[in-house]
Amino acid sequence: MSSAAKLAARARRLRWLMNLYPPYLGAGIRVQEISPDFRRARVKMGLGWYNRNYVGTQFGGSLYAMTDPFYMLLIMESLGRDYIVWDKAASIDFVSPGKGPVYAEFIIDDGLLEEIRQRTASGEKYLPQLQVEVRDGQGELVARVDKTLYVRLKPRARQAV
Repeated sequence: MSSAAKLAARARRLRWLMNLYPPYLGAGIRVQEISPDFRRARVKMGLGWYNRNYVGTQFGGSLYAMTDPFYMLLIMESLGRDYIVWDKAASIDFVSPGKGPVYAEFIIDDGLLEEIRQRTASGEKYLPQLQVEVRDGQGELVARVDKTLYVRLKPRARQAV
């Protein structure tokens, strides 16, 4: 099996496992896609009795949960095993009520990965700040989530440089 085929299989397996993850099942969160190269993910959350708040809109905690691990996972997979990648901080701005299905799309580009590699090459930590928008089916902005990651080259990889 080629390395591209192995990577695609890992992406499919991760998507499948995340869709079985109990907090996602309970909140109605579905990972629709993780691209074979781990550069893109798309997540959907419907509106049901299990994630509806007192006023009948998407529960804020569920809106955040649908965005929580994806930048970390995509960057971790894209950089490889020589890097430590953690979520460090996050904030969410609720812009308008989610009254139906909502979506979030995460995209990692080559420029971001190159910047991370450059900033961590000497063993220093780097704290990239990323943003993802949660939108409804009509494209209306529901929430904006700001994420700060912690990225560092692992000690064994630093010694090799």
